[in-house]
Amino acid sequence: MTAAEGPGGGVLVPPTVAVHASFLAAVEEFRAEGRARADDNSMLGRDILTHGDRWADPDAFAAYVRLTLGDADDEAPRPPGHVPSTVLWWVVGDTFVGRLSIRHRMTRRLLEWGGIIGYDVRPSLRRRGHATAMLRASLPVARRLGFDPVLVTCDWDNIGSRKAIEACGGVLEDRRAEKLRYWIATGDT
Repeated sequence: MTAAEGPGGGVLVPPTVAVHASFLAAVEEFRAEGRARADDNSMLGRDILTHGDRWADPDAFAAYVRLTLGDADDEAPRPPGHVPSTVLWWVVGDTFVGRLSIRHRMTRRLLEWGGIIGYDVRPSLRRRGHATAMLRASLPVARRLGFDPVLVTCDWDNIGSRKAIEACGGVLEDRRAEKLRYWIATGDT
């Protein structure tokens, strides 16, 4: 298995319409676990709240994919306080497994709460090594964006995410509020 290939042949790819059906199924799993509530401050939650009711339409989904790809552009519109991000999806065949974003700049909020890399794995496919594999595969991308090391955070009680971060070489710096803050070297990955 290479750094870019994970469990079951998973790979990190730019967002694509090729996984439309499984993306919709994953979104329903995220909704069922309580994502996309008004208090969900995650990129995934924001996207579901903003676009989710239109994703079943293939044209609307294609527009969302283009918008997501465009988020890496410095000039792209985004909510106040949000920075450009490279968004990648973890897929196995034609199955959407999860998403990962690499923010292009650090802000005070990202330093305290969000980190540079954030990720989500669909609930039905957790505990299979996907988070570790997708995080590991993202490290060379983060390095090309100028990060070494990179800050990754997780909720203090999210044991699975902690294990994934530590398996990728994450070194715990501290806990701030509900978040654990880890630094991961991106060189030599």
